[in-house]
Amino acid sequence: MEIKAVYFVGAGGIGMSALVRYFLSRGMVVAGYDKTPSTLTRQLEQEGALLHYEEDVEAIPEACRQRETCLVIYTPAIPADHKELQYFRQHGFEIQKRAQVLGRLTCQHKGLCVAGTHGKTTTSTMCAHIMHESHLDCNAFLGGISKNYGTNYILSPSDFVVIEADEFDRSFHWLRPWVSVITATDADHLDIYGTKEAYLESFRHYTTLIQPGGALIVHRGLEMQESLADGVRRYDYALSEGDFHAENVKIENGEISFDFVSPIESVAAVELGQPVPINIENAIAAMAMAQLAGCTAEELRRGMKTYQGVERRFDFKIKTDRLVLLSDYAHHPKEIYHSARSIRELYRDRKITAIFQPHLYTRTRDFYMEFAEALSQLDEVVLTEIYPAREAPIEGVSSKLIYDNLKPGVEKQLINKTDVLSFVKSRSFDVLIILGAGDLDNYVPQIAEILKDKS
Repeated sequence: MEIKAVYFVGAGGIGMSALVRYFLSRGMVVAGYDKTPSTLTRQLEQEGALLHYEEDVEAIPEACRQRETCLVIYTPAIPADHKELQYFRQHGFEIQKRAQVLGRLTCQHKGLCVAGTHGKTTTSTMCAHIMHESHLDCNAFLGGISKNYGTNYILSPSDFVVIEADEFDRSFHWLRPWVSVITATDADHLDIYGTKEAYLESFRHYTTLIQPGGALIVHRGLEMQESLADGVRRYDYALSEGDFHAENVKIENGEISFDFVSPIESVAAVELGQPVPINIENAIAAMAMAQLAGCTAEELRRGMKTYQGVERRFDFKIKTDRLVLLSDYAHHPKEIYHSARSIRELYRDRKITAIFQPHLYTRTRDFYMEFAEALSQLDEVVLTEIYPAREAPIEGVSSKLIYDNLKPGVEKQLINKTDVLSFVKSRSFDVLIILGAGDLDNYVPQIAEILKDKS
């Protein structure tokens, strides 16, 4: 098939948009549908993508109606009865999931893939930055917007491609990694997997896909079992132990440095450009993968020092002696636990308030006790209604399940998302964090302006 046009059903997602940019860079006609316009979709339109926001077969451009030359890519979040997806199926178009397309790229390049329940966006973005700034360079398809590049996509003639390996809908089973990190296997997406055992089995199968001659770098202590092909090297990592780990960690005056201990070559005095405690382990994994690819000690050190972070990943919007505002995508209990612990390490003697929008009814139902436990590390917790994403409501499942199980002593409130701005106007804050993977982050620019005006 000679591809001249690509149509995206669900173009505006963070992962899909990277592929939109990839095909735009190759001079193809790129068009698609998304449910909601956003800053990202507007950027894609400015870059040349032809997007619309209503299910409408008539809105599909003529170049994307040619079955012989148009590839259709969709996200699993799109329902099977979507009118445009049905049109393409009924007319015999080649239709692929995003993960299938990424899988092709891992067969054409050396894939450096990062899988795991949490930490994969930061780790893959760190690795991509190290590689891109090194003599090796890389392509990259990331799950967040890199602050270094203002995009989730890097294109280069390099033989390497960095990919965030997403376990949702078993998407990562399409990949053929050359080197892979697995950061965590805490059960998630049980609406897809059904049981924790099935979730862990999915990661086991993923390890069978690593190419001979490649390597697996797995966080110590994970429940999963591996099944590696002959010739695949196996390493582990953690904060203070493992084949790759940190020593001489220093956290002071808002800066973090450590020595990177490696079986290949240890690197002294690594400084974190985004000095957040949770990023030490992410940096260890990213540097391990980049080092296995061939980056030098000085390239590792320079890459970590100049790394600026990912939008919505421990993303500081205001950082002064009097006031701190940050946004974080954390939406799984373990992510929130680590995020809250990092905030507490940075601001030990200050009052920390979180406004949290739970993501998915099923995740809230399955983990409300764990959410309450993680959030209870903070001084004040404000909960909005659940962001449903692809799900219909579940009777008896609401944010109140988390609210009712917060530990005694934690100040707490339940409010509507639409009341968040007025709530912020009515209060003063010391440290405020906006948590969740839904659409509450859309309010962050206005929250920042309100707080700046008040101060």
